[in-house]
Amino acid sequence: MSRTLDPEAMAAPRPHPSLWDRLRRHRLFGYLAIAGPGLIAANAGNDAAGIATYSSAGSQFVYRTLFFMVLVTIALVLVQEMAVRLGTHTGKGLAALIREQFSLRWTAVALLCVLLANTGLVVSEFAGIGAAFELVGISRYVVIPIFAVLIWGLVVFGSYKWAERIFLLFSLAFLAYPVAAVLARPNWADVGANLVLPHFSGDKDFVLLGVALIGTTVSPYMQLYAAAAVVDRGAGPEDHPAARFDAVTGAIFACIISIMIIIATGATIGGQGPLDSAAQAARALRPVAGTGAEILFAFGLLGASALAGAVVPLSTSYAISEAVGVERSVTRRFREAPLFLGVFTFQVILGAAVALTPVNLIQLLIGTQVLQGIVSPIVLIYILVLANRRSVLGDAANGRVFRIAATLAVVAVAAMSLLLLVQTVLGWFGAG
Repeated sequence: MSRTLDPEAMAAPRPHPSLWDRLRRHRLFGYLAIAGPGLIAANAGNDAAGIATYSSAGSQFVYRTLFFMVLVTIALVLVQEMAVRLGTHTGKGLAALIREQFSLRWTAVALLCVLLANTGLVVSEFAGIGAAFELVGISRYVVIPIFAVLIWGLVVFGSYKWAERIFLLFSLAFLAYPVAAVLARPNWADVGANLVLPHFSGDKDFVLLGVALIGTTVSPYMQLYAAAAVVDRGAGPEDHPAARFDAVTGAIFACIISIMIIIATGATIGGQGPLDSAAQAARALRPVAGTGAEILFAFGLLGASALAGAVVPLSTSYAISEAVGVERSVTRRFREAPLFLGVFTFQVILGAAVALTPVNLIQLLIGTQVLQGIVSPIVLIYILVLANRRSVLGDAANGRVFRIAATLAVVAVAAMSLLLLVQTVLGWFGAG
């Protein structure tokens, strides 16, 4: 007896395998194929400002910030996971969710924090591009305008997905830091002790750098970008395992590189005090690159800064467009998403223009991370509240253990920022 064929069943398209199915099927190759929002957002934190901050930590305090960085890594993993979970399970970015779940006034506060922090950060990324070329004798006044046009064109007219991969490839130069950390022969007993035992200090310099480390590692733009990017990719609840794997492994990878930068700089230039130039930060690579340390550092700095130079203004564009409720996607053209691409264009122009003015690069980079660190607790509170709400995530909302851990992380970040503000205010009155 012949089988009766159902025309509707024959016409129905076969469901596409989820990202997680592809990841399990192809393992490493599958991960490399889907690696994006989580990995890119976390590695964008290892940008010009990040490298300057981690290098300064090693230069000023040798290994004393390592335990602090372990705590910051845990916080980043928790926050990144919440961000991509919100994106995959709701199909909305963080700004859109804030607009829906909070009042207009509180939405405006969130947007103001993002704009304030991101504007300074975009400037630092283009300053980092200029510094990378100045290390090899090329003027920033030549390269910054060229790269501003290049980054803008890749996002607006070209293939941003390919640009992501290219910038990430450039950033792999910073894999030399783990090698440099080993070749510099640090005192591994001291390294281990500082990794597992707190070596905190209450003095203002340590607190200032601590807040900068938080700002460069748990930056608000990273969470805004990660959530918006998984939505832009069309990821749904079935893709959450893959998105979570991407976010968690990306965060851990980025923080391991950060810790290795601190170890390498601590072993080579530790105790010399605050950094004054990018060339000083490059010295930590001399055990692996010798006289070519500046070239290797410049190569990595260029890739990291260019990646963040695209990601940071994109996160601003996502946030504003989501809050207003208009089209936002890197696959759209200007006539289809004028606000989204207009905000991106404005930030790129502003960032490049300010980066061309005379600035002390290291002070600018660390200063922007301090600002990020002060703003971060505000944005993290929004993320925590949203991820706790069953009205938003249903059964995917934070469980009891995760909620406690995430709350402790947010409170700790807020406490550091508050301590810095208190010390600053006391200093104004001569009591700091």
